[in-house]
Amino acid sequence: MFFFNPFWPLSALRIASLKATSTLLLLLLIKSNLLRLKGGLIGGLVALTLVSGLIVSTTLAGGAAYYIFQNKKSNDDDVNISSDEVINAEAVSA
Repeated sequence: MFFFNPFWPLSALRIASLKATSTLLLLLLIKSNLLRLKGGLIGGLVALTLVSGLIVSTTLAGGAAYYIFQNKKSNDDDVNISSDEVINAEAVSA
């Protein structure tokens, strides 16, 4: 025989609130994981930008030093020192 429970609205309300609470907690957990993932991606992108900037600036500095060294070397070839230690330099036009 089935007995009617007069407090069924309260138990239904309790079950509904439990479902709502668990759904809310699940959504917050998913949001937290997505924020962690987004933060990790942004941090990785910033680190990649910093490392690539370091590589580019090092390459530019090395290229500039090589260019200066080659320019100085070609300018040193134009300078002639005579036996009486007087420096004769030709005019170099750019």
